Amino acid sequence: MTELSSAPALPDVGARPWLDATLSVDERVDLLLAEMTVEEKAGLFFQTMITIGPDGELSGGDPAFGLPSTEEYVRERHMTHFNLLGAAPSAGDIARWHNRLQELAASTRLGIPVSLSTDPRHSFTDNPGAAMHAGPFSQWPDALGLAATRDEDLVRSFGDIARQEYTAVGIRVALHPQVDLATEPRWARQLQTFGEDAELSARLGAAYIRGFQGETFGPGSVSTMVKHFPGGGPQKDGEDPHFAYGREQVYPGDAFELHLTPFAAAFDAGVRQVMPYYGMPIGTPYEEVGFGFNKSVLTGLLRERFGFDGVVCTDWGLITDSDIMGTPFPARAWGVEHLTPAERMAKILDAGADQFGGERCTEILVQLVADGVVSDARLDVSVRRLLREKFVLGLFDDPFVDAEAADAIVGSAVFRAAGEAAQRASIAVLSATASVPFAGGVKLYVEGVDAAVAAAYGELVATPAEADVAVLRLQAPYEQRGSAFENFFHAGSLDFSAEVVAHVAEVAAVVPTVVDVFLDRPAILTPFAELGVSLTANWGAGAAALFDVLSGRASARGKLPFDLPRSMAAVEASRPDVPFDTADPLFRFGHGLEL
Repeated sequence: MTELSSAPALPDVGARPWLDATLSVDERVDLLLAEMTVEEKAGLFFQTMITIGPDGELSGGDPAFGLPSTEEYVRERHMTHFNLLGAAPSAGDIARWHNRLQELAASTRLGIPVSLSTDPRHSFTDNPGAAMHAGPFSQWPDALGLAATRDEDLVRSFGDIARQEYTAVGIRVALHPQVDLATEPRWARQLQTFGEDAELSARLGAAYIRGFQGETFGPGSVSTMVKHFPGGGPQKDGEDPHFAYGREQVYPGDAFELHLTPFAAAFDAGVRQVMPYYGMPIGTPYEEVGFGFNKSVLTGLLRERFGFDGVVCTDWGLITDSDIMGTPFPARAWGVEHLTPAERMAKILDAGADQFGGERCTEILVQLVADGVVSDARLDVSVRRLLREKFVLGLFDDPFVDAEAADAIVGSAVFRAAGEAAQRASIAVLSATASVPFAGGVKLYVEGVDAAVAAAYGELVATPAEADVAVLRLQAPYEQRGSAFENFFHAGSLDFSAEVVAHVAEVAAVVPTVVDVFLDRPAILTPFAELGVSLTANWGAGAAALFDVLSGRASARGKLPFDLPRSMAAVEASRPDVPFDTADPLFRFGHGLEL
């Protein structure tokens, strides 16, 4: 066990025979299972958000997300699976907090260690509902940017580096990769996918999993949870099923099977866990209820057809209503809104899931067992899977981490350099004028760019008229919705506003102009292309990475991971389940110039 002055010695094996590492995993699971009460078993079924308290202490709760104290989670609800929400100032802070959390877990009757999970933490995203800012971790392009590199070795290397950074702070479960196909251009969740092509998504998703889990799954691994089974891309009108208006998944092109392709590759790669999506399939042979409630999908398709026997965890908030950032949100119980929370829970278990994501209502499950609705035998099926994962990860043998080493490992110079190289490799040059690549010392006018970074590549000037080259960085457009949480999920029209287009035209009329767009969705770039500007695309790249490419210090290598539609009319006429279905796209999948 790692020596830590703050960590208590683990209890004697005689008191807890399941701690005997000479026994097989199955024997250890049996020994522990035999000692567990219904309440202790129920706690394993719930995985929800947790926050770090001030100065790395255990949290007293988080009112913004309605979260209780850590003590309540662990001691009263017997929960031991948590998704770390938010960032911390340093890796050491996360590691020290993690060790305190494991100390608390070790002090309970059975001493079941905590499995700590996270959404992606290595990127540039601004959506806390889907991913986190990199903070102390090395910073890489989002998955769409990794897809733009077309490089399986790079993706696997990213997974291996992320594995080392995660394990250094105690994170042992990745709530990713997201291998949904981005076939609906308006859909809000494309940034964490590998794009529109099923074959590319399959190859890169498998490489990602192998990087995180390692050559052999065990104490040095991070368990990956592939999502969102059976594919979350074909959303009606591109709306997101976090919200009731986006609950329907539709298949007018009869392409349901195509969306399974990346998941089949994930299973071949040994993925350990699966998250089904919120959406409900319309007009298919499957039951028209959300996939987390869907026995025809989770048992018939996932368990029986694909033979998956790992952990299935629902997406967040299928059972109870919640309050997020001051806004009430109903449970995402699409198709079963009429059921009570207890009935929803029973249906999820009957469907074949093992965990309820984003929930902490352990008392409901305890009552379902007391009422005979859920049998002890059914409870034990999932308890075995969940305990086995903890044992194989080595959490019962050494749950603690070295907090001092964490600061040296996480965000190391080598890891940061690898992330920066990936950022450069992911940038796609869509069109180029004679103004790029530009020589050092040019006069630069910039917008949306860190001036201190740009100054290393030329002389900054105050107006376009004074410049040799202008560089404008834009965010793909989206429609404002009713609540702050909704606006983290960029949805709606892909057209830039008339004001933005007019401004770019005004600058381009004065000076050769580069327009770089963060394409978290495939925006309509047609108005800019008609201006004759240079166009570049990124999916998470710092200003230095962009300027390295524009100045010729780095080669342009990125290729589009999806088609870029020519117009919103083409998007609206396309079939949401069919890839490459917008008429006469402006730029095709795989397009990218070499400078």
